[in-house]
Amino acid sequence: MNLPPLVQSFVLHFGEMGRSWGINRTVGQIYALLYVSPVPLNADQIVEALGVSRSNVSMGLRELQAWNLVLLRHIPDDRRDHFTTPDDVWQILRVLAEERKKREVDPTLSVLRELLMQKPGTAEEKHAQARMAEMHGLIEQLTTWYDDVKRLETERLAALLALGAKVTKLMEVKDRVVSLARPRRAKETA
Repeated sequence: MNLPPLVQSFVLHFGEMGRSWGINRTVGQIYALLYVSPVPLNADQIVEALGVSRSNVSMGLRELQAWNLVLLRHIPDDRRDHFTTPDDVWQILRVLAEERKKREVDPTLSVLRELLMQKPGTAEEKHAQARMAEMHGLIEQLTTWYDDVKRLETERLAALLALGAKVTKLMEVKDRVVSLARPRRAKETA
């Protein structure tokens, strides 16, 4: 790998993390290299920078394109395809979240729905269905929350993330306001 030490460390780390994310090491390295590159790179440049085979690079680029994580760019007077990543990290986050939802969450919800529609034949199946219903409810709630959050403008999303645990304080204030409002209503009806 013929990269500056800082870039090399980042690229190698992303390669190792790729395994945890369900992608192979080369795909993680290609993405990291494209992410930090100041200019779009063609496949030959990626091969040279990473020291991997051309076929690995081609397959990795196809996989990243399937995830909508790399963009195809054409350079004047160069017939080769060049690749880059979106500039906006928030757009990358949104794409990753949407693609993971599509590949992981949506199929799980479909299977749970199918299983919950079946009539249980035994007490064990009835118990299992009840547990599946709890899981389905939670995943549906998270999906609804995700659908709401993904529509937020980037500035609002950043502000929401910056709130962190402070959100619980807002909920505590809301709970106090609601509890203060209840006795008044009871007195008004008396």
